[in-house]
Amino acid sequence: MSDQPQTQPPARVRVTAERTYDVVIGRQLLGELPGLLGTSVRKVLIVHTEALEASAAAVREDLLAQGYEALLAVIPDAEGAKSIDVVAFCWQVLGQSDFTRSDAIVSIGGGATTDVAGFIAATWLRGIQVFHIPTTLLAMVDAAVGGKTGINTAEGKNLVGSFHSPSGVLCDLVALETLPRWDFVAGLAEIIKTGFIADPLILDLVEANAAALQAWPVADDHLWAVVRELVERSVAVKARVVSEDLKEASLREILNYGHTLAHAIEQVERYAWRHGAAVSVGMVFAAELARLAGRLDDSVVDRHRSILMSVGLPVTYRGDRWEQLLSVMRRDKKSRGDLLRFVVLEAVGKPARLEGPDPTLLVAAYAEISADAPTSRVVSL
Repeated sequence: MSDQPQTQPPARVRVTAERTYDVVIGRQLLGELPGLLGTSVRKVLIVHTEALEASAAAVREDLLAQGYEALLAVIPDAEGAKSIDVVAFCWQVLGQSDFTRSDAIVSIGGGATTDVAGFIAATWLRGIQVFHIPTTLLAMVDAAVGGKTGINTAEGKNLVGSFHSPSGVLCDLVALETLPRWDFVAGLAEIIKTGFIADPLILDLVEANAAALQAWPVADDHLWAVVRELVERSVAVKARVVSEDLKEASLREILNYGHTLAHAIEQVERYAWRHGAAVSVGMVFAAELARLAGRLDDSVVDRHRSILMSVGLPVTYRGDRWEQLLSVMRRDKKSRGDLLRFVVLEAVGKPARLEGPDPTLLVAAYAEISADAPTSRVVSL
């Protein structure tokens, strides 16, 4: 790591859903947690992966010093955490420790940890508070904000879940200093997504700094400032959408841009692909679909490929997997009956829906992204 960024006061993005909460973005934010927990919480279960044991222990020690009872629960890494067995284990810990509705869960980790911790909180005593400390770029701009919780089944990703907003989120950018390059790059996919659906300046920032972003974790003050602005802008987009549509009745669906095909890729690959890599391919597919349907200009489709490739994200997928992917997409929770639904663009910042596209359009769009299996390291866990 080269030059460290100058200390700045944390930024706060307000989210108004079934409860109002702040997403705090900055550095060295551990001292902010007790203020978020408040005085009514007595017990805290810290849910984390084994790799984050030191971070979890530091949070626990700080909470103990502040007078809280704090316990640790270690869960598997990545999508392996999102199973009913892991949930049942944490329910057992909560029950044996006499957690009440006034107690809370704190998650420390990436998107999978956030998803499962949120689901545990949503289902214990029909809902207790959860606070997220995301440690990956993907989790900071996506999973930790908005209140979607879920676990996977053999039939698909996130098919079991609920909407349960956190009571606070701490995006401590210090965690990104040691984030592996390919995890960082994968997280850029969700940032780029928010640029395409709502904030074109995000795209400009990524394009202007693509080489430096792809070279992460080598960063100077300028790049740190860029990363902070990207996180703030992406969180602000999600906060605005979630505040208007918590339960995905209409507007919130735009956050699924690229995700219909992405979730299918993840399942077909048995979750060996990083989520961001799958979303990258899914966005190019959605852009091609919109172009073929006569709703999107070639230049915007080309911009999808250029910006994603500029940071090292994949834009193609295996040409021999279409039937498998189509079968999975028909079971996707975004479908309605047999009607496939896609979020598409009509222009940058102008998302729309495409329902029940002609099967020939789907095949043609898939042909545009078909290739031999990508070799980029960003695809795999």
